[in-house]
Amino acid sequence: MVLRAAGRQSLVDTVVAQLRDQLADGEWKVGERIPTEHALAEQLEVGRNTVREAVRVLVHAGMLRSRQGEGTFVVSASDAGEVMRSVQRAGVRDVLELRIALETEAARLAAARRQPADIARMREALETLGTHVDGEQRPRAGQYELFAEQDTAFHVALVESAHNVALSATYRWLSGSVRDALLTSLRETRRPSLRDEQTLPLAPRDHAAVLEAIEAGDPERAERAMRAVLEEPRRVVDELLDGGPAA
Repeated sequence: MVLRAAGRQSLVDTVVAQLRDQLADGEWKVGERIPTEHALAEQLEVGRNTVREAVRVLVHAGMLRSRQGEGTFVVSASDAGEVMRSVQRAGVRDVLELRIALETEAARLAAARRQPADIARMREALETLGTHVDGEQRPRAGQYELFAEQDTAFHVALVESAHNVALSATYRWLSGSVRDALLTSLRETRRPSLRDEQTLPLAPRDHAAVLEAIEAGDPERAERAMRAVLEEPRRVVDELLDGGPAA
């Protein structure tokens, strides 16, 4: 596939985008050397400095790697930054399904690896969360944002109790989307057709079961409890998006 000639506006960005597309399309395989700066400059009809800057961007993104005296080689066909931006643009249901995958594993690992400080941090977050619910464990009207902030703090603390650097970094990055998705769910459940106990998402008493299982050092019970916490909001979201009760 021949590279298209770049336009004259935002040349570096244009070249970065074209090279990224070529990598995603498999123009050069992982481990393969890409053409020289001179060859790319001729194909794209831009200067070598522009190509050099574009390659640097992709090296920084982790897609390319330069080896002195050998050339530039493909490391990955996907841009991790673009992947993360795609997650940020994902819908509520997609984010929730990703949460279920991450948090059930995090709960299992936390039960095996938790430290006293982890338990204390989760308990504190859970106690604060409880101040934002009424006697029926429903988030208080007008306190949805506070509830969402503290709920997210509990889940971040839980994930970090797994003591897995990659998992913690991923979840911390995702936490903003987690909070926004929760707020959407809370606001939507104000609809008359959804106001009942069965559609209440994320009650603190459900979180307590997760904390108890983690503190007891029971990975299987912790994983089940975490799945139960997130399964109810998943059902609510399915109902909201599909226009009827989830199967």
